[in-house]
Amino acid sequence: MADDFDLDTNDLERRMEGAMSNLRTEFGSLRTGRASASMLEPVMVDAYGSPTPVNQVGTVNVPEPRMVTVNVWDKSLVGKVEKAIRESGLGINPQLNGTIIMLPIPELNEERRRELGKVAGQYAEGARVAVRNVRRDGMDQIKKADGLAEDEAKMWEQEVQEMTNTYIKKIDKALEDKQAEIMQV
Repeated sequence: MADDFDLDTNDLERRMEGAMSNLRTEFGSLRTGRASASMLEPVMVDAYGSPTPVNQVGTVNVPEPRMVTVNVWDKSLVGKVEKAIRESGLGINPQLNGTIIMLPIPELNEERRRELGKVAGQYAEGARVAVRNVRRDGMDQIKKADGLAEDEAKMWEQEVQEMTNTYIKKIDKALEDKQAEIMQV
């Protein structure tokens, strides 16, 4: 019966990679003083009666390092897009130019940089918790396997732990890079 046990390490790895992917998305939405189209991803506009991502009501561009523009396709939505950006908590003051909304990215002061560093740390901790939860699920599957030899169980546990350590290191590296980017003046 032990020969039948095969831990789906691909599934565990896919789920851990999902935590990394989510972390990258969250890091992309953090403002670092440089313009990035991804910083508008969490902004939802009330368009046509339902919440819609900004990139589905207009073209998001980064024409220069400290400017993001949104070229809204439907003139009737310009005000709603501007309002959604203003209320998004990004700390950006939109400027209208016809159907183009310009978003100048202000310099970050030292205090705001530290706050963003802490937020990045919270995002990374959330990703670490997600990876550890996947590890726990893998370990539970190993423990529940009927008739699995002790040395074989140890081998599977070691493999799951190595995978977990690899992803935790990736998360720590991503956090280190993001904090360096945030603190860069």
